[in-house]
Amino acid sequence: MKKAKRCSVLMLCAAVSLSLAACGPKESSSAKSSSKGSELVVWEDKEKSNGIKDAVAAFEKEHDVKVKVVEKPYAKQIEDLRMDGPAGTGPDVLTMPGDQIGTAVTEGLLKELHVKKDVQSLYTDASIQSQMVDQKLYGLPKAVETTVLFYNKDLISEKELPKTLEEWYDYSKKTADGSKFGFLALFDQIYYAESVMSGYGGYILGKDKDGSYNPSDIGINNEGAVKGAALMQKFYKEGLFPAGIIGEQGINVLESLFTEGKAAAIISGPWNVEAFSKAGINYGITKLPKLENGKNMSSFIGVKSYNVSAFSKNAELAQELAVFLANEKNSKIRYEETKEVPAVKSLANDPAIMKSEAARAVTEQSRFSEPTPNIPEMNEIWTPADSALQTVATGKADPKQALDQAAETAKGQIKAKHSGT
Repeated sequence: MKKAKRCSVLMLCAAVSLSLAACGPKESSSAKSSSKGSELVVWEDKEKSNGIKDAVAAFEKEHDVKVKVVEKPYAKQIEDLRMDGPAGTGPDVLTMPGDQIGTAVTEGLLKELHVKKDVQSLYTDASIQSQMVDQKLYGLPKAVETTVLFYNKDLISEKELPKTLEEWYDYSKKTADGSKFGFLALFDQIYYAESVMSGYGGYILGKDKDGSYNPSDIGINNEGAVKGAALMQKFYKEGLFPAGIIGEQGINVLESLFTEGKAAAIISGPWNVEAFSKAGINYGITKLPKLENGKNMSSFIGVKSYNVSAFSKNAELAQELAVFLANEKNSKIRYEETKEVPAVKSLANDPAIMKSEAARAVTEQSRFSEPTPNIPEMNEIWTPADSALQTVATGKADPKQALDQAAETAKGQIKAKHSGT
């Protein structure tokens, strides 16, 4: 989900198969018959409703119900649900980013899902983990994405691609002249900077033994994180990154430089595939490079999901619809229409999906990725971390000083806003 912020994918592997009629434990024949004549409302992502058109028609026919599909930007749907849900004008099923799940559950906006383990096992571990809060399931994965490397084939060939971030640094030293650049990334934002910092041992939130995030364990200023920040600072210090890619407008500047043929390579995500294609760029896509210590740059997996509104008056039927939309068959059909990479394990090596260079890159990069933390406390880390990295990028503070301050600020905000949760 990171065209705006975090959106921030995947790790597709071996397989199982799914009954299209999978549903919760309370389902019965009487429950199905009572659904006759009901209407469900689905909030789908912008320009993505065509991907579920056939699935919706099949569900309507099987259950003798009406399903109304409304398109809304998926990153904004929770905001609308806060108002529309209590007013009775909200959806039964919505789609949202995995990193918003914790906040939505805390606010009582989502219904817990009761689906069988064989349904849950269809999806990659990382994607299903993104839907869990306190060991309870609140959604089913719709699609996954992660950052990858886009490169301009007219400026650098696949054979010439540097293998490590340090090699990209050397390449950029030879290439950057103030108007044209080698490698570019938004390293003033923790969403992207985490790729380097974690490779040296940094982390955002630690985890308890049960795998849940520990909001009191913040690792954005440990020794590894500081080392990673110092490495990234070199790109700015030596003019290898233009000043314009720092701050809120940075993403627009970075993308413009790439589409104008002024940058050999950038870190971005599959959300830009269509835009770069329309711009006529002869681009290639691959996983992120390695670091000098041999570890691959990591990334956040962004998971889009289907979730059931806590305000739904047909919650059981809504759950059935969410399960149906996210199943193996409909995930593949949706990919063919929208190019959203499925989180279903068995589709990992599906020829129809793997013929896409973007899907292959996302799949490979996902091996080095982890879900964006989905607990509410994460909201108190984004801004201090970004602010710190911007002072590092502009040379106003050294990495340790800046990250220590960010960690202190985040801890203070977590204590002030979440001590009762």
